[in-house]
Formats: sequence, structure tokens, C-alpha cells
Amino acid sequence: MKLNKILATCLTLVAASGAFAANPITLKVGDNWGNTHPMAAALDTVFKPMIEKGSNGAIKVDVYHSGTLGNEADLWNGVRNGTIEVAVIGSGMNQEYPTMLITDWPFLYRDLNHAKKVWTGPIADELSAGFHQKFPTTHVLGWGPNSARTFTSNKKLTSVADFKGQKFRMPSNPIHVGIAKNLGASAQVIPLGELFSALETGVVDGQDNGMVTVISEAFYEVQKYLYETNHIIATLEVIVSAPFFDKLSAEHQKVIRDAAKAASVTAWDNYIASVDKDRQFLKSKGVTVTAVTEADRQKIIEMLKPLTDKLYADHTWAKPLTDKIKAVQ
Repeated sequence: MKLNKILATCLTLVAASGAFAANPITLKVGDNWGNTHPMAAALDTVFKPMIEKGSNGAIKVDVYHSGTLGNEADLWNGVRNGTIEVAVIGSGMNQEYPTMLITDWPFLYRDLNHAKKVWTGPIADELSAGFHQKFPTTHVLGWGPNSARTFTSNKKLTSVADFKGQKFRMPSNPIHVGIAKNLGASAQVIPLGELFSALETGVVDGQDNGMVTVISEAFYEVQKYLYETNHIIATLEVIVSAPFFDKLSAEHQKVIRDAAKAASVTAWDNYIASVDKDRQFLKSKGVTVTAVTEADRQKIIEMLKPLTDKLYADHTWAKPLTDKIKAVQ
């Protein structure tokens, strides 16, 4: 009898501490990257444990990588329609909300640390508020790194001159498509989940993504050259469904917000720390990696001027926002 009382007391204390919940809320998270991508890894190592611990087990987080819950369009539709609680995606919604083009603006940052300061600071918070106004069924909780984008190809690609005539897979985004065309190449829009096959079979010669994605998606197995242009430092947004989020307690909302911000910062730090290692890994796999020279970088910027001039002309928000971003120290 005494033992039973002790066990009952222990169970009561455990339950009171929230170490487990009889009916936890399940939060599904979907992304399109392998679990080695810094943003995907941060979901596993920071976002999930912080929420489960911070909610005392009242919220259970299930993370699904590599497009398990669908491609980016599926994830975006799911989170805005409430069938997925959280999606980590890029800027595929930019045709509905052109301000999101800022996350793919070419040659906007001094370096990766500058980009991190922008997307973990006040500008990110301001853009999150504007995003919610445009898409009231969602909230942006964090802005993590996608990567500094580079070009890869099966054809020689070691200088600006090599772009001419090549076929590149580009995201469904006018900036990316415009970059390829302005460099003398052609662009074909292919979902990320179908890209490996397209590269392997020669549907396209190459693609643009960060080295971290080239590794996590094993593109190095079907690409020979990587040209380290770093033309875009892209973000990944942690987006939560508002109908799910808004019905939570203020305490649980704070737990999720804090976890998203912490995961984003961790992902930026780990991504920045990984660049040199990723470059060496790709070289070890036989990929010819070429850093863009300052002369070629300036040539690329000049070749892209018709694109950026049009962006400034088409969007009144663009000049003030890019100036504000460039001023971040």
C-alpha cells in the first residue's frame, strides 16, 4: 500500500510538472530539404525540443523533411489553408505579394553576416507584420537561411562567359529567371524534388542553389562544375497557420515564437560556419569549384542592371527597402 502511495505521488508530481500530456497538441512541420540543411537541422535540434520542453509536453512537434508533406507550393497552400501547422519555405508567394522579391534580390548584402543581421533583426519583424496583413491566415515566425546561391553545371562553368547558351533550372521567380536570361542562358522552372532527375538526364545543364543544398540534395553526383557567384543570399521563412496559432494560449504562442527565432539564429550561425567545409567537400567529390573574381562579379552586376532597374521601376517599395537593408551594420 505504501509503495502504491509513493508511485501515485510520483505520477502526480510528473503530471503537474507537465513532463507528459495525455492529449498533446500536434504541430506538423514540413520542409523541402534534407535533414543536413542547416535550417532543416535547426528544426530538429532547436525548434522541436524548445517547443516540447517549453510547453511541458502540451505540444508535440512532428518534423517532415525532404518534401514528405509536398513541394513548396503544396506546403504554402497547406499552411495558409490550415491543413499544415508550420511550413518552412522560400518566396514562392512573391507573385501574390511582390514585396517577397526582396528575399531574392541580387547582390544586396556585403556578406553572410550582414544578411543574418537583416533577417534576425527589426527589418525582419516589420516584413513579418506586412506578410500577415497580406496573408491573414498565416504568421511568419522566423527568417532562416536558404543559402548564398551558386551556379552548377555539367558544362564548363568557370567564368561569366560560360553562361551563354546553357540551360539552367531556376525557381518560379522573376528575379531568378531574369538572372539566367541576362547572363545569356535559358531558364526552365522545375520543382526542387524533380531537379536531381532533370540534371541527371540532361533536361537542364545546371541549376542555382547554395553549396549546402548541392550537398543535401546530392547534386554533386550529377554536376561537374560549381561557380561560386553568391548572387543571392536567400531566406527560408518559418510560417505558421494563423487559425492554429491564434487559438493557442499566449504562453504557448510565445514558446513557439521563441523557438522559431532561436532556430533561425542557429541555422544562420551553422550555415555561415559550414561554407568552407562545404566547399572542400564538393572539391573532394570531384566538382570543379571556382570562386568568382571581383572583375567577373562586377560584370555580372552590370549584366543584371536591366533586371534590377526594372524591379526598381515596377515596385515603389524597392528602393527604400533595399537602402534600409544596405544601411544595416
